[in-house]
Amino acid sequence: MKWLIVALLLLAVLYVLSLRGRVGYAGLEKLKGWSYAHRGLHGNGIPENSLAAFQAAVDNGYGAEFDVHLLADGGLGIMHDSDLERMTGVKGKIEDLTVQQLTDYHLQNSEQVIPTFQQVLEIFDGKAPLIIELKTEHNAPQLCQAVCDALEGYKGVYCLESFDPRCVIWLKKNRPDLIRGQLSYDYMSDSQSPLPKILKFALRYNLENFLARPDFIAYEFGTRKTLSNMICRKLWNIQGVSWTLKSKADYDTALEENWIPIFEGFKP
Repeated sequence: MKWLIVALLLLAVLYVLSLRGRVGYAGLEKLKGWSYAHRGLHGNGIPENSLAAFQAAVDNGYGAEFDVHLLADGGLGIMHDSDLERMTGVKGKIEDLTVQQLTDYHLQNSEQVIPTFQQVLEIFDGKAPLIIELKTEHNAPQLCQAVCDALEGYKGVYCLESFDPRCVIWLKKNRPDLIRGQLSYDYMSDSQSPLPKILKFALRYNLENFLARPDFIAYEFGTRKTLSNMICRKLWNIQGVSWTLKSKADYDTALEENWIPIFEGFKP
C-alpha cells in the first residue's frame, strides 16, 4: 500500500509539472488590453475571414483572430475550414488552391474573395494586434515555416496559436522569439473528432505542455473549468485566451477572470 501511495504521489507531481508553460515572456503583455474579433468583425452581410471583416475590426478598434492555411503553391490563404463548401459553395480544399486561384472563390455569395495572409497583414499594419491560428493539414512544419517567413519584417504585435501541438512545439524549437499558444477544448465530448481517445484526453488536459511550453492557453469558454486549466492559470500563471465569447455577459466574465477575450456576434 505504501508503494502505491508513493507511486500515485509521484504521478501527481509529474502531472502538475507537465503543465508548465513559458511564463513572463515580455511580448505577451502587448496582447493584453485588447478585444479580438473572431475571424474579423463579420455579420450583416460581411463574411467571416474576409478583408471587409478585418477592415471593420481595425475601424472599430479591435484586434482580430483568424485562420491561415498553406496553399498548393506555398502561399497562404485565410479561411476557417479546410473544406471550401461552407463559405464558397464549391467543393474542394483550400490547400489545393494557389494564391492566384483565391480570387475565383467568393465568400457567401458576396463580392469578397478568399484573402491572402499578406493582404490581412497590410490591413492591420501594426494598428491592432493579431491572434493567428495555424490550420494544419498534415503539414505542420511547412505551414509554420511559411507563416514565419511571411511575418519577417512585420512590425505589428501578433501571436501564433494552433490546436495542433506539433505547431507549438515547432515554434518552441525554431522560433522561440515568437509568442506561442496552445488551443484546446473538451475533446472528450466531441464525437465528431477523429482523434484517438488517448490523444483527446491529453489535449483536453494540456498534457502536451511539457513539450510545447506555450505562453498562453486558448480554451473554449464553456469548457474552461478543468483541473488542468486551473493548475495552468493559478499555479503556473499561464495566460488564458477565451474563445469564442458570444454574449456581453460571457465577455464580462472572461475579463473578470483575466482571460484575453475573443468575441463574435456583438460589439463589446
